[in-house]
Amino acid sequence: MQVQVRYYAAAKAATGVAEETRELPDGATIGVFLDELGSTSPQVFARCSFILNGTATADRGRLLDEGDRLDVLPPFAGG
Repeated sequence: MQVQVRYYAAAKAATGVAEETRELPDGATIGVFLDELGSTSPQVFARCSFILNGTATADRGRLLDEGDRLDVLPPFAGG
């Protein structure tokens, strides 16, 4: 299945792209998606939060479906 992924800030720097379409196995979760990223800056992705189809989630066990849009948000500092 294909999932649209957008990366922000440190996640964008770690992947080298702002947006991509990822091919994932059917029944994949956010955690499986993170595993698919491999060793690309694990310290960045270990602390990320996500927006799945416009809804914030921290549940890495959340199932992904064909055509989903996943935003990957690293921790942000405010001021």
